[in-house]
Amino acid sequence: MIVNKLCKRIFVLVFACVFLITSCRQTPSGSGNISLGGADYRLTTEEFRIADFTKGVPDGFWARNDRGNGHPFNCSFQRSNAVIDEGKLTISLTKSGDNYVGAEYRSSERFSYGFYSVKMKAAKCSGVISSFFTYNGRPWDEIDIEFLGDDTTKVQFNYYTNGKGNHEYIYHLGFDASEAFHEYAFDWQPDSITWYVDGRAVYRATEDIPSVPGNIMANIWNVADNNAGWAGKFDDSYLPVRAEYQWFGYQSAE
Repeated sequence: MIVNKLCKRIFVLVFACVFLITSCRQTPSGSGNISLGGADYRLTTEEFRIADFTKGVPDGFWARNDRGNGHPFNCSFQRSNAVIDEGKLTISLTKSGDNYVGAEYRSSERFSYGFYSVKMKAAKCSGVISSFFTYNGRPWDEIDIEFLGDDTTKVQFNYYTNGKGNHEYIYHLGFDASEAFHEYAFDWQPDSITWYVDGRAVYRATEDIPSVPGNIMANIWNVADNNAGWAGKFDDSYLPVRAEYQWFGYQSAE
């Protein structure tokens, strides 16, 4: 009888420990944010590719040509560093004298809730960010898919709501995103954002979700030295570096 009671107590204790460990793994960024581990499957069909670079230059998109965004961006943006050719958009980070030149490609139109996707190959270089995201500056609402060039076997998901961020989540891909094209996506709904890798749902946020329509964007840029802890120390000996895109996709939630 004593042995049976002891076994039961050990079982309960082990079960409680497993439950706590599992719960911690599923809530890396707060009680409402969950690591899914490939729960659903959803790929973009050709009809929803709103910027298909495999077919040439799309309507409704353009490249920036200006001094850039300031800190933490450590480059200007030039139209000449965004090239559509051979069935893809290539955005490059280069050096011009003592200055660095990146690129940003964006939609003229703003988009609201729905399924956003991209087929891309990330840039590989410590201190360099390549991305696909939605953005509205007033108020600052943003949803991100970002590759930190010091380790492109990972992708960072993030979002901002009225300027409030700190929702970063790093997902381990199981492959190098700089070596081949893969599809990355997020499904933005009023009460959640679900991120996908090659069709599999891998992460969901349900707290303080953005609500303001934004432009669809992709860019490449290098961080300043004081952001080396985030994206790695920038090493310009690898320049030029590039990110490549086959298409952007959007399917309205309506």
